[in-house]
Amino acid sequence: MKPPLARSHPRAPVRSAPAAAARRFAPPGFSLVELLVVVAVIAMLLSILLPGLAAARAAGRETRCLAALRQLGAALHLYAADFSGAAMPAAYTDAAAVAAAGGPIYWWGVVTESAIRPEHGPLWRYLTADLRTGGALECPDQPPGSFDDAQALPGIITSTYGYNGYYLTPAQTPGWSMQIGRRPWQRLETVIRPPSTFAFADTLLDLGGRSRNVALLDPPTLYSNGRWSANGSPTTAFRHRGRAMAAGVDGHAAGHRPAGGALTSPPFGIGSVSRTNDPHYVPDWRAW
Repeated sequence: MKPPLARSHPRAPVRSAPAAAARRFAPPGFSLVELLVVVAVIAMLLSILLPGLAAARAAGRETRCLAALRQLGAALHLYAADFSGAAMPAAYTDAAAVAAAGGPIYWWGVVTESAIRPEHGPLWRYLTADLRTGGALECPDQPPGSFDDAQALPGIITSTYGYNGYYLTPAQTPGWSMQIGRRPWQRLETVIRPPSTFAFADTLLDLGGRSRNVALLDPPTLYSNGRWSANGSPTTAFRHRGRAMAAGVDGHAAGHRPAGGALTSPPFGIGSVSRTNDPHYVPDWRAW
């Protein structure tokens, strides 16, 4: 007979030493070289993505600026429809009107000693936005704090867009009415080439190293004593990546570069689209 098989006994589990277990399950670490490679890759990705993001944000601000200018252009047409086709005055200079309003009357509102009253301006009733930050009268690329306010009322927005009163309402344009006041007050239907003639545009003024908002679109040449001469301080502002946004008298809005024009203030990007007043500023200047 075969001898019975010996009964096997289960082996006791072999326990690893704690140090060995720790070594077995410890996650692998990064070497210095690997860390530097990761940092370099992240930096490279950021260098690729950030300019694109900045360009997208700039494009968004340009779109909002164009929308604001279209709204101003539409308001100008609504005003003209209520006043026999006449263009809106850049300002009221009549002493009685100023006294009744409590201060100077500009196209965007009235300035009193203690406040700005946009509801008393000629354009107010036709706008769907007020003077709040981000409203239709503020260019998103020229926010408060980036310029000196012409009215010296901190925290209160006036406008960073300029109106072409020099051509549209010469007799009602502050600063120039004495020289050009005899020129005709334009009706929108009589404007020469409405698509190319500016009604509103981005504007800014260089005050010897400081920028100030200005609500008038001054042309590249000025008329005085029967002749035209170069304007040393035109007010078109090319603040959108080298372009100025403008609304034509017909109501459309587009960007313009100083092609053929000049920058009289390169630090602030201020100048004019063209060196002559046509076709954008005073299209009939040769007939003056």
